[in-house]
Amino acid sequence: MGQQACMGGMMMCSFGVAPSSLVVLPANRVMVGGPPAANIMDFAPIVNVPPFGMCQSPSNPTVAAATAAALGVLTPMPCVPVTAAPWIVGAPTVMIGSMPALNSTSKLMCSWGGVIQLTYAGQVTTQVP
Repeated sequence: MGQQACMGGMMMCSFGVAPSSLVVLPANRVMVGGPPAANIMDFAPIVNVPPFGMCQSPSNPTVAAATAAALGVLTPMPCVPVTAAPWIVGAPTVMIGSMPALNSTSKLMCSWGGVIQLTYAGQVTTQVP
């Protein structure tokens, strides 16, 4: 079982260079240990998923252009997450705002090829399957 993710949970992208903090708006009116609880629909770039510092993905057009300009030397560029689909799996038996709850084992795919995962759920007392 994983922990219920909430506002302030820490995330990392496989192509990012810095961690980022999950932002959950209190629209669903469900709290877990104080902060708002997350569901799989909390995947909006910038709103829910802030940038991860610099991006190192060669699939990212800005990284590809900077790398080409540097004669093939990988050149990281500022990260702007492009998440087009919800978090994968979540906790299908626990609903928050009529959507599955987001747990600490869920993953989010970035369109540039990165895999975003939670390194800390934001709290440690509430578990979800």
